[in-house]
Order: sequence, then C-alpha cells, then structure tokens
Amino acid sequence: MISVQNLSVEFSAKSLFDNISYVINRRDRIALVGKNGAGKSTMLKIIAGLQHPTSGQVAVPQDTTIGYLPQQMKLDDSTTVVEEVRKAFSHVDKMQQRLDRMNAELAGRTDYESPDYARLIDDIADLSERLAMEQSENMEAEMEKTLIGLGFLRSDFNRLTAEFSGGWRMRIELAKLLLQRPDVLLLDEPTNHLDIESIQWLEQFLATKANAVVLVSHDRAFIDNVTNRTIEISCGKIYDYSVNYSKFVELRRERVEQQMRAYQNQQKEIADTEAFIERFRYKATKAVQVQSRMKQLAKIERIEVDEVDTSHLNLRFPPAPRSGDYPVIADNVGKAYGDHQVFDHATFTIKRGEKVAFVGKNGEGKSTLVKCIMNEIPFTGSLKIGHNVKIGYFAQNQAQLLDEDITVFDTIDRVAVGDIRTKIRDILGAFMFGGEASDKKVKVLSGGEKTRLAMIRLLLEPVNLLILDEPTNHLDMATKDILKQAIKDFTGTVIVVSHDREFLDGLVEKVYEFGGGQVRECLGGIYEFLEKKKLASLQELERNAPTPAKTEKSAPAASPLPQTSAATSPQATQPRKLSYAEQRERDKILRKASRKVEEAEAEISAIEADIASIEADIAAGKVDGDIFDRHARRNRDLETAMSLWELASQELDELRGRLA
Repeated sequence: MISVQNLSVEFSAKSLFDNISYVINRRDRIALVGKNGAGKSTMLKIIAGLQHPTSGQVAVPQDTTIGYLPQQMKLDDSTTVVEEVRKAFSHVDKMQQRLDRMNAELAGRTDYESPDYARLIDDIADLSERLAMEQSENMEAEMEKTLIGLGFLRSDFNRLTAEFSGGWRMRIELAKLLLQRPDVLLLDEPTNHLDIESIQWLEQFLATKANAVVLVSHDRAFIDNVTNRTIEISCGKIYDYSVNYSKFVELRRERVEQQMRAYQNQQKEIADTEAFIERFRYKATKAVQVQSRMKQLAKIERIEVDEVDTSHLNLRFPPAPRSGDYPVIADNVGKAYGDHQVFDHATFTIKRGEKVAFVGKNGEGKSTLVKCIMNEIPFTGSLKIGHNVKIGYFAQNQAQLLDEDITVFDTIDRVAVGDIRTKIRDILGAFMFGGEASDKKVKVLSGGEKTRLAMIRLLLEPVNLLILDEPTNHLDMATKDILKQAIKDFTGTVIVVSHDREFLDGLVEKVYEFGGGQVRECLGGIYEFLEKKKLASLQELERNAPTPAKTEKSAPAASPLPQTSAATSPQATQPRKLSYAEQRERDKILRKASRKVEEAEAEISAIEADIASIEADIAAGKVDGDIFDRHARRNRDLETAMSLWELASQELDELRGRLA
C-alpha cells in the first residue's frame, strides 16, 4: 500500500537513515522500535509527508489516506470538545457539496447519449453510495462512543479545549484521527497520557476497526497486544520482523548469535588460509596449492556482523544528604477545585529512604497531591516537609518547559552553578549528549532526548527526596531499565507517579491508591498491592473504582508519631456523610441517567416491533415500492439506538460507582 524506497536522511553530515526500503501492507500493525534519537518519529513524519528525506522516496497511492498523531499538537482553543472532534467528518460535508454540484450540472445537461453524460451518471451513483455509507454510521453516536472510550465524560463535551491539559488535548486529537478511519494510522507515543482503562480501549479499537497502523511506543504490553510486525531502526539500518515485540527480542538475539558464530568460523578459516599462503609462498613445490588457496580466499564472501549501537546511558543520582526521619507527613490533606473535591482526608507518613508509588486513574489527584507537597497550590489540612529535606522534582511536562531555541549545552550551562559548570561536558556525555550532540538545538531533539535533558537538572545538586511524575514518558525501553536501576540505587526517598506496572515492579515497597476521593495506603510492592486487592492488573483496579463501602480498611502507617497516624483520624477511614441537598442532587442525577436508559430501551423495542411488522409483510407478499428501503433504514436506526443504549448504560454504571 505504501512503499518506502531507498530512503536516506542526513543531519549535519551524519546519516540517520542509510538507503532503507520496506513496504507497509494493508492490515499491517507495525511497531517502530529503537533507541531514543534513532529516527522513529522522523520516519513517521516522512511517511506523513511532513518532512522530506535527503534521498529516496515514499510512494503513496493517490486514494490512500494517512492520519498522523504527533507527540505534541496544537488545537483551536476557541472550540468545544465536540466541535473540535466533529471536524473529523469534514470530508462528509465536502462529499455532499461535491454531490450537489454534480447534480446541478446534471440538471443542465441535454446530451443524454454522450459518453460524458454516462460518466457523470456513474460518478453521481458512486459518490451517492459512498456518502450513504458514511452517513449510515451515525456520526453523533460514533463521536460519543469514541470520546467516552478515551475517558471523557458527557459533561466534558461542551467544554472549551483550552480548559484541558496537554494529555487530554492529545486525546481530543486522537479521537479525531480514529473517527476519520484513515487507511494508514501513524501514532507517535499514543499511550503517554492515557490511563490503563483508556489504553485497553485503544488496543481493542486498533485491533478491530483500524486499517494499517504504524506506531512508536515504549509500552511493551501495548505494542505486544496491538502489533504483528516489528521494524527496528538501529545505526541507520532497519531490521524487519513479521512478529510482535516480545518474539522480535528473541529472534533478534538468535540472529546476532548465529551471525557472530558464522563470522568467527569464517575468520578462523581465513586466518588458516592466509597462514598457509604465507608459509609456502616462496616454495616452488607448493606453488600450485598456494595459487589455489589465493583464488579460494579471493572468492570468499565476507560475513559482516551488524553494527551494534554501543552508546549507553550512564545514570546515577548523587549521594543523598541525610534528611529527617520523616520527609513527608500528611494529616487530613484535601484539595478541591470549586465544587469538585479531588481527594480529602489524606493521612500518611513517608519515612526516610522509602520508595513509594502513587497509582490510580487519571484525574483522581496523583499529580495534584504532588503539587501540594511542592507547595505549588493551596490545600486543606496539614502537610509537613521534614528537616533538611531537599526535593528534586520531575514534572509530567518537564520536557516541554525547555527553551527550544538554545543548545543542549546552553540549557544546562544556564542552570549550573559553582564547580558543576566545569563538569557539564562529562554529565552530557554520560547522558548520551557527547561530542557534537551537545551543540544541537533543543527543538531538533526527540521526545526521549528532551526527557533525558530535563532529567539532567535533577543531577545538578544533591537531593534527598525525588518526586518523579510519569518519568518514563518518551523513554525507550533500555533507558527505562537504566532509570529504574538508578532509582533503586538512590539512597534517599522516592515518590513515583506512574501507570507503568513493569517499571514499578521491584522498585517500590509501598503503594498509595487514589480513587473515590480518597488516598489509601497498601504496604508491599505493586504486585503485593494487586494481590491484596484480588486484581489481575491495574486496569481492573481502575475499572472497579473503589468506594468507601467496598474498600478494606488500610493498614495504618507504621509511625512513632501518633498525631500523623491514620488510625487516629476517623475521617480517613469513614466516608463523609452527605447533606440533604447533596443527597437530593445525587438522586436527581441517578434518576436522569436511569430514565435515559429506559428511553433507549423503549426506542429499541419500538424499532424491533416495526422491523418485525415489515418482515411479516414481506413474508406475506405485501411488497410495495420502498419496503426494502424502509427495512434497511429501520435496521440502521436499530444499530444507532443500540449504540445510544450502550452509552447510556455505561454512563449509569459509572455514576453508580462514583456516587455509591
């Protein structure tokens, strides 16, 4: 379907791609993998037509549509969510306008027997059929299903896009792309700002409804569940495997091992032959054998071992200065935005040297509590930072805050002070920004390279409390493993906000679960937490949002400070009693949602009865001019009604879970 032919790309005389070729077929699910900076995002931009290669070409058939989701995008801030998403169907309006023009032209034609007239008739019939197919899918229902699948509430639909964070704006753009149903979908880190529930929905959508997909992602579970082909970009070359990522890792290791054995055997054979030639070169009695061996040596097709990218991230946090015994003490901490209570009565103590995780669904307050700890926003309750605590904070949008118009070296030079300025080159080299890479402008860096550059700020001065909010976004899999080991070796205290179960496994010894307006403590690692909750995955945790009535009492924090213990705070273990007005408002919302489900069920029953009546007439031979059209139309109406009923039922279940 799309053919990449002899593609080469050079930046500052350095080759990024060197004469590579491959084909994207219909229904391919391709994972582009490789180290940060290998050229994955560049490859997507070239296929999308947003960037031109140095040489070679990308051949795209004329009628093939391409949808591209970049890591960062800009939306029109003057539109609502639903208005922005409705732009996905602009092609339907264009088709209708074109059909109207063709019909107007037909009305003015009198050359009924000409080939042009017949061709115009065929074009109108073809366009009418395509337009009918597009309109039969019910755009409004499709928009609702897609937006709700990506985590939006109905109440979000009429909010301006300007009110949403970068992650939610990315979801709006993703919704537009998915609704357009392009022939080839190019996705650059689509899971970075999705919670696990939305990732599962996206996996299902790509598996069942998408055509060809080419994606860049560092979420191993996601690419394993979605892809059936893996293309590795390494040192300017590509290696194409018709398997998912996990199988690719095995096959790649076997290929390199086989290649190395063959290379070593051939080198031994060459050495033996050269030794024979050198030994008997000047002996007349061996002249024939020497000439034979020399010809044999010249004919050998030399085996080359694939060049291995040996550049390696050397990440180690400085030794942590000693802090007080309790770096963070929270007592009845709460945060609300207007009438929305994000969480309340959060009571816990984090001891020196502990490594803890904040987990839960997006919007439940993980990053909000981090901002409270950083004293960036006001809150209720008491939150004490311990003696001599020095915080190193990595925010979700840390990489986006970099000045893109200066170089890598200048980025660090402007914030470094004292003796550290003499070691900037060494630090940059340890983070794979050595040599010419340190003189690159920030704007040309990949997402992972920007994240690494932002991470260097944490190394400029020793800290003893690391707070990392989604630190693995944009990092390749090898770098994630290195970061994980560096955090494990860090002697200070660590708070990690992450959805990445694999990253958290073996790293944290305590989990704080955010959900239902509460913060609950669970001692043990991430898998112990899941086992205690009797959940198979964090995805189930988010689907079964905990409520005060169903949740087990959490073990109190082991702390010698009685005033901070969860056991002494009845509010931390008892749900807040609703006022009479709040109770009435809750009941009103539930009644409205229940009525919507009942109305949808009544509509389905009416349509099914109508269809049954039409089918009875057909069976009895009562066939009039448009009976089959009415039958097809009512079946489409039934599909739409079923979709609306599904959405209404899902919304009712979510409301019951939140308001129980």
